Amino acid sequence: MTSTTTHEGSRSAPSGHPQRWLVLGVICLAQLTVLLDNTVLNVAIPSLTRELGASTAAVQWMINAYSLVQSGLLLTAGSAADRYGRRKMLTAGLALFGAGSLAAGLAQSSGQLIAARAGMGIGGALLVTTTLAVVVQIFDEAERVKAIGIWSTVNSLGFAVGPLLGGLILDHFWWGAIFLVNIPVAAIGLVFVLRLVPESRNPQGDRPDLLGALLSTSGMTGVVYAIISGPGHGWTSAHVLVSAALGAALLAAFAGWELRAPFPMLDMHFFRDQRFVGAVAGAVLVAFGMGGSLFLLTQHLQFVLGYGPLEAGLRTVPLALTVVALNLTGLGARLLPRLGTPATIATGMTLLAAGLAAIALLGGGYAGMLLGLVVMGAGISLAMPAMANAIMSAIPREKAGVGAGVNGTLAEFGNGLGVAVLGAVLGSRFTAAAAVSAASLPAALAAARPGAQRDRITAAFAAGLETSQLAGALAVLLGGLLAAVLLKRAMRGQS
Repeated sequence: MTSTTTHEGSRSAPSGHPQRWLVLGVICLAQLTVLLDNTVLNVAIPSLTRELGASTAAVQWMINAYSLVQSGLLLTAGSAADRYGRRKMLTAGLALFGAGSLAAGLAQSSGQLIAARAGMGIGGALLVTTTLAVVVQIFDEAERVKAIGIWSTVNSLGFAVGPLLGGLILDHFWWGAIFLVNIPVAAIGLVFVLRLVPESRNPQGDRPDLLGALLSTSGMTGVVYAIISGPGHGWTSAHVLVSAALGAALLAAFAGWELRAPFPMLDMHFFRDQRFVGAVAGAVLVAFGMGGSLFLLTQHLQFVLGYGPLEAGLRTVPLALTVVALNLTGLGARLLPRLGTPATIATGMTLLAAGLAAIALLGGGYAGMLLGLVVMGAGISLAMPAMANAIMSAIPREKAGVGAGVNGTLAEFGNGLGVAVLGAVLGSRFTAAAAVSAASLPAALAAARPGAQRDRITAAFAAGLETSQLAGALAVLLGGLLAAVLLKRAMRGQS
C-alpha cells in the first residue's frame, strides 16, 4: 500500500519509470490488438456469410456487439481502474480479451460469435482506459507528450490496419484464426504487465457507476438494433419502433440518472460548454465516417471489384499510411496554432467527407478509391488531434480522465453507429434495387440465374454502396461544420 501511495502522490522522477519505453511498447501492442478488432472482422464478411450462414444483420451485430459493449463500459472501466488499481484492471482486461478471443475463434454459430465478441468488448474497455492511465503514470511531464503521441498514432493505425491483417490471415487460414492470434499477444502482455507495470490507484476515487453503465449500454443497443432491423422489418414496423423507443427511453433515463447520481459516470454539465459539445460532435462523426466506410469498403473491394481478402486488406493500407505519416510529422500539431481549433477541425472533416465522396463517385476502379483513402487519411490526421485538444481544454483539469473516457466512449459509439447506419442504407437500397428478399449479397447471388439477373444484383449492390458512402460523407461534412461553428461561438464568448 505504501508503494502505491508513493507512486500516486509523486509527480514522477525526472526520468520517469526506468523501463517506461518497454512498458509503452507492451501497452501499445495490447492497445493495437484491441483496436484491430474493430475492423479486422470486415474482410471476413464473405467467409462468415458462407460458413456460418450469417445474414447482413447478423454480421453487423458481430461487429457492433464488440464496439457497443466497449463504448458502454469505457467510463466505468476508467473509474474502476482509478479506484481499485490500474495494473489490476489492465491484467483483468488482457485476461478477458484473451478468453473472449478463444471463444470467438471456436464459435460454431452467429449467436456464439456475437456473444464472444461482446465478451471481448468488456476486456477491450478495461484495456483502452487503463493503457492511457498507465502511460500518464510512468512518464514525466517532459516525455509525456511524446509518449501520448505514440499512443495516439497506434489508435489511428489500429482502425485502418485491421482489414490488412484480416486479409493476410484469411489468405492462409479459416476465419476463426483472426481471433486466435490475439491469444499469444494477450499472454505476452500479461507477463510483461505483471513484471514491469507499477501499480497505481486513487483510494478516494469515485465508485463505479454500474447503473449508468447498464442504462447507457442497453440504450445504445436498442437504438442500433432498430437501425439494423429497419431494412428487413420495415422502418415503421412495431419491431423497429418499439426497439428505437425503448433505446431512446433508456438513454433519457441514463441522462436523468447521471444528473443526480452521487458518482456519475458522465458529468452532464460538460454539455453546457459549447466547446465540449462541438468537439464531441466531431469526434463521433469522424468515427462514424471511418468505421462505417471501412465496413463498406471491404465489401466493395471483394463483392464488386472481385479482390480476395488479402488483396482487399492491402488496398486499404494507404489510409493507415497517410494517417501515421502525417501524425508522426506533427502536421496537425503545427497547423492548429496557425489556423485555430475551429478551422482545423472544419478542414479535417471536410477532407474526410471529400474522401468518402471520392470513393462513392470514383470507386468503380481502384484508382478513384486510392485517392479517396489518401484524402480521408489527411482529414483524420488533422481533425482527431484538434478535437482531442478541444475536449480536454473544455473541462476542468481534475476531470481530465473523465474527458478522455467521454472521447473514447463516443468514438466507439460513432464507429458502431457508422456500421449500423451506413449498413442499413446499403441494405435498403440493395433490396429495393435488386428486387430480392435475400438477407445478403452472397445469398442473392446464390439464388440468382446466371446472366442478366446476377448482373442486376451486383449493380444494385454497387449502387447501394455508392449511396451509403455519400450519406456518410454528408453526415461528416455537416458534423464538421457544426463542430466548427460551436467552437468558434464558444471561443468568441470567452474573448
